[in-house]
Amino acid sequence: MCLVLLIHDAHPESRLIVAANRDEFYDRPTSPAMFWADAPGVLAGKDLRAGGTWFGIDRTGRFAAVTNFRQGQREPAAARSRGQLVSEYLTGAVGPWDHMTQVGHDAELYNGFNLIAGDAREVVYFSNREGVTRALPPGVYGLSNHLLDTPWPKVTSGKAALSALVRKSAPPELMADLFELLSDRTQPADQLLPETGISPEWERLLSSAFIASPAYGTRSSTVVLVGRDGQVVFAERSFGLNGVPAGEVRYEFALGRDRASR
Repeated sequence: MCLVLLIHDAHPESRLIVAANRDEFYDRPTSPAMFWADAPGVLAGKDLRAGGTWFGIDRTGRFAAVTNFRQGQREPAAARSRGQLVSEYLTGAVGPWDHMTQVGHDAELYNGFNLIAGDAREVVYFSNREGVTRALPPGVYGLSNHLLDTPWPKVTSGKAALSALVRKSAPPELMADLFELLSDRTQPADQLLPETGISPEWERLLSSAFIASPAYGTRSSTVVLVGRDGQVVFAERSFGLNGVPAGEVRYEFALGRDRASR
């Protein structure tokens, strides 16, 4: 997942708002979001090659998301898949801070990553390229493939658009508006692009919120609204080669009980 926009405890109707895109090679096998058979409380997609997931939430409102840290050169294979950072939190019983403490101890087992994990009480961020665990106060946050709130164009524009949307949109319209935000293929001017050690062509391709190409692109867009009344709406759209739509799932449930629909 290469773009995570979230509002944590800073909206009158929603305790949590997440709008996120996962970018990956199209040939990496993936299952769409569902409640897992081996962990019925967890709602998430699944990486079918290495296991784990990039984003998910459970029936109590615990959630987590991970992005890779882009640093130009390809990293050698690591001992553990970064998707396990999310799946182990969602299937475990510890709070976000304790989970991050354990992750910090094992940080060298993973290639570069950013991890956000939260529950009803707190949201915590950690990157093994920064090495500091941070509790996030209420606010609006953006994460791509560098540290939290690094001012890459799609992070700054995404945060601004998210803030504007929640001021004008009621929850039914907000979900559609958030998917539209995530579908933005606008590429900023070359002078605004970050320099992460990859070619200018790849910097340009990866600079938009939604990425589409013959080999690599946005595989899924996910929007989650957790109301202050405990109602959760989770919707995910999947995409294939060149960004062609490949399906949508939607789940609605109250924390502590669930109702799923497709």
